[in-house]
Amino acid sequence: MSAAVGLTLGPVLFHWDAEAWRDFHFRIADEAPVDTVAVGEVVCSKRLPFLADHLPAVVGRLEAAGKRVLLSSLALVTQERERRWTAELASGSGPTMVEANDVSALAPLAGRPHAIGPFVNVYNEATAAWLAARGARRLCLPPELPAASIAAIAAAAPPGLAVEVFAFGRVPLAISARCYHARAHGLAKDNCRFVCARDPDGMTVDTLDGERFLAVNGLQTLSHGCANLIEDAPRLARMGVAALRLSPQRCDMVAVARTFRAVLDGRMEPAEGRAALARLYPAAPFVNGFLHGRPGAEYVAATAP
Repeated sequence: MSAAVGLTLGPVLFHWDAEAWRDFHFRIADEAPVDTVAVGEVVCSKRLPFLADHLPAVVGRLEAAGKRVLLSSLALVTQERERRWTAELASGSGPTMVEANDVSALAPLAGRPHAIGPFVNVYNEATAAWLAARGARRLCLPPELPAASIAAIAAAAPPGLAVEVFAFGRVPLAISARCYHARAHGLAKDNCRFVCARDPDGMTVDTLDGERFLAVNGLQTLSHGCANLIEDAPRLARMGVAALRLSPQRCDMVAVARTFRAVLDGRMEPAEGRAALARLYPAAPFVNGFLHGRPGAEYVAATAP
């Protein structure tokens, strides 16, 4: 396995207690074998003030530990204040790279090194090349892409563009201007009382037949299953993928990162890694169907390399 494949910790998508969010990142800085960490509020602008006081300390701690930090933008910009915040983030981040999760961030970032998050639809080589020409240096592909598309984009990536794949965590599927969480509790979006904090790992949504199907996180819809590409890591490495992204869930993410690192370094077999992750995160079944060109909720067992 190639040790050149890095690990990225994505932004926390859920509404965690601010101090818990801070302490989580402090531990990541001190203990997790990840190269890059994305921080910031991606899902709901109403949550931004909760993180603001802790963000400088978190960024400082991560950078002092030798991590590359990305400042993540919102994935959906619908209001004037959100547009202003996105523009300010893109133009005033200093040396810290911004990760654009909405195309509204691209104009103020043009010509400056930046990253593209998995919420921007990049489905082919031409789009990746266009973004790279405008300053993108990192590109996390949307999690619904099959292996053939990932391989084509990675093979054609211009020099200086690192291609990343979403490899662990509940899969972000959609985001809306409406707040599902608030409505489920009989509340309006403008008076939501931040009920999403009651579900720090997402609120499970069942079908009419009682089958667990999706998870809701404020404005966001995620898969119920947890993406886990650890058994697919050898194949992704051979494609030229530069990094695997781990999306924080309510579990020991330091141990998750160590498990992925052990598999990438050849110190652990992929099947052994999958078993270890199942013990670390038993809350949801593992899925990898999108990578294999199948329904996303399926899991396709790895075959021999």
